[in-house]
Amino acid sequence: MESFFGSPVGIGTIVLLGGALLLALSFEFVNGFHDTANAVATVIYTHTLSPMQAVIWSGAWNFLGVLTSTGAVAFGIVALLPVELILNVGSGAGFAMVFSLLLSAIIWNVGTWYLGLPASSSHTLIGSIVGVGLMNSLLADGQQFGEGVNWAKVQDTAMALLVSPVVGFVCAALLLLLAKALIRNPALYRSPEGKNPPPWWIRGILVLTCTGVSFAHGSNDGQKGMGLIMLILIGIVPATYALDLTTSPERLQTIVAASHAAAPVFAKGGPAATDNQAANAELSRFLTSSQPTPQTLPALALKNDNIAREAARVSSLADLAVNDRSQLRRDIYLVEQCIGRMSKLGLTLDSKDKATLTALRSGLEKLTDFIPLWVKIAVAVALGLGTTIGWKRIVVTVGEKIGKSHLTYAQGASAEVVAMLTIGAADTYGLPVSTTHILSSGIAGTMAANASGLQKETLRNILLAWVLTLPACMILGSVLFAAGLFVVLQRF
Repeated sequence: MESFFGSPVGIGTIVLLGGALLLALSFEFVNGFHDTANAVATVIYTHTLSPMQAVIWSGAWNFLGVLTSTGAVAFGIVALLPVELILNVGSGAGFAMVFSLLLSAIIWNVGTWYLGLPASSSHTLIGSIVGVGLMNSLLADGQQFGEGVNWAKVQDTAMALLVSPVVGFVCAALLLLLAKALIRNPALYRSPEGKNPPPWWIRGILVLTCTGVSFAHGSNDGQKGMGLIMLILIGIVPATYALDLTTSPERLQTIVAASHAAAPVFAKGGPAATDNQAANAELSRFLTSSQPTPQTLPALALKNDNIAREAARVSSLADLAVNDRSQLRRDIYLVEQCIGRMSKLGLTLDSKDKATLTALRSGLEKLTDFIPLWVKIAVAVALGLGTTIGWKRIVVTVGEKIGKSHLTYAQGASAEVVAMLTIGAADTYGLPVSTTHILSSGIAGTMAANASGLQKETLRNILLAWVLTLPACMILGSVLFAAGLFVVLQRF
């Protein structure tokens, strides 16, 4: 156990870690009810594969998607959280944050699944995160309401969640019309007859699209749980997970060189700050408000000097004391995030400075944005198990309740191709999107293109769930966070 924790720990820490990990994996398990079920909906509904075959096949490709994921979405989700809670995730408030946002997301997901509504796990989690941030700003001293929320990142994520269903609807409709123009075989445009499987070539198409959606889903949705698990590990066992201890000496030296190269850029704002706590407060304020002050660059200069000094004095990050690893992670997070914010706001001074800071940021990200293989495997297994339990309600909704006529082979394939490509693109850019909304809107698009008619009651319920998910989870997250803080204060 010493190799896992990195230092001796008590029974209480082990219990806390076990409970937090169980809750995070439960979120991914429930995610399987909603999102992974969409990947197998067409192959099960069309009798292309039996439910057991479909679930095993989809689970295998979800597993591969998770294993090959970049991690960009995982840490994109983490970046939505209030900066001070990320920097102090090992505190009582940090634990209250993690538990409350996971509990609120699970509660909403289970409720919408029970009603057979294809609700979005992405919306639930993001709503919970915003709720936690708002309540944190309300309860924290010296903060205005809403100040703790990373609104810039929320805006990017909300835009992706808003645009992706529209893309699903329009592109799936166009793809179906294109298929009708190019592929004249009428068998492709029929609904399933009884329990008979479709012709072999149609089965091949549907299996292929199921495979693509499953892989894309694993590479995107699986990362949401991975990011939260890493946050838990960083807070509870920082000795092992605050930094990537497998970083080679050569890479460390490269980062030191990049830090030295960036020092003159930060020095353009004046001499480096001397107070670490004040620098932390200034950079946290900048990340929250996106408004630089004359103190921003000097604060960055101080943190950059700290990083260069700490990285230069060891040949391995494992040689650092546990407290030093946690402090170095905080400094790296602040510098890396501030460079990204400066670049987005166009605050870098010229193209040469921008290239210098980009090189530093790229190196720093590799020290903190890592996901161990066992975390990926655990998330993949949780997703697969969730699918085996809850697939039926969502499959029926997707196959029979969106359109007035039953889903045809071509409609299912068109919707899944678009979902696969859209989710894959979002994964490339590190944007969390909803598999549920992309696929269900794609099905609706094919029904509209085919003049099949849409069931208004189902669409109204799906739209209602879509509209209510964010505010409902914001309320749940904020209330649970406040309750968690109360328990922490009473306990400690």
